[in-house]
Amino acid sequence: MSLPLPLVHSGKVRDLYAVGEDQLLLVASDRLSAYDVILPTPIPDKGAVLTGLSLWWFEQLADVVPSHVVTADVVQALPELEPWAHEVERRSVLVKKLDMVPVECVARGYLTGGGLTDYQASGVVSGIRLPEGLVDGAQLPEPIFTPSTKAPVGQHDVPMTFAEVEEQVGPTLAAELRDVTMRVYARGHQVAANAGIILADTKVELGLLDGALVLGDEVLTPDSSRLWPADTWDPGHPQLSYDKQYVREWLTASGWDKKDPGPPLPDEVVEQTRAKYVEAYERLTGSSFDSYLRS
Repeated sequence: MSLPLPLVHSGKVRDLYAVGEDQLLLVASDRLSAYDVILPTPIPDKGAVLTGLSLWWFEQLADVVPSHVVTADVVQALPELEPWAHEVERRSVLVKKLDMVPVECVARGYLTGGGLTDYQASGVVSGIRLPEGLVDGAQLPEPIFTPSTKAPVGQHDVPMTFAEVEEQVGPTLAAELRDVTMRVYARGHQVAANAGIILADTKVELGLLDGALVLGDEVLTPDSSRLWPADTWDPGHPQLSYDKQYVREWLTASGWDKKDPGPPLPDEVVEQTRAKYVEAYERLTGSSFDSYLRS
């Protein structure tokens, strides 16, 4: 897609376009990445799910932390996009430009993924020593802040201790990052539980606007969070999940070496993955995804 705006950045999922001096157009594509590689097969409507769900969550979190959203009516705000309306509507948001903090802010309430790997190696996750005997999928005694570096595309984030975050951004901002991240997680966990979903962990993107922290990018989506059906939660092994689970399982079975380029995905895996993203949207919001597409 080539819009009549300056392209600032093209990430794993989103393309960012400059709008004047202080705004950006975020366009969520249907691209899917695994093991830090963008796969050649898109997941239909994935970008619309991420956009619609983030907009819904920004409203649920409005009293916790403000968001960068200006408007989701991007064609009305930017009439020059009318010829591209079909490509940008429901998957694009006009946002305020933020000074993004150089830290991946992650909250974990359950032990899995990279946190589990670190725990099994040392009993420590991001400098926090956890109780012995925890297994994959176990609920932690209390949610923890487990920040990491922000690595360039294709590279892996590296876990950081809170002291390292303080060294990088200063004690005051570090404390604010931890506080906001944990409050976003707490609200997200509560709301998700009401929908029968466990929010196991989440990554929160934060930036500064006039000296205040603001939520950016996406929030509490299947791309930025681990979301598990509560009725199938069973610690001791990997959990069913509203995300790329089918893709990861197929890739593992395929023998792919996790290097670029990734293999094309079978139609069945694409369909199952799309269904999980849509199901997450509908269970969390209580609304039909089709109605969002038609709105």
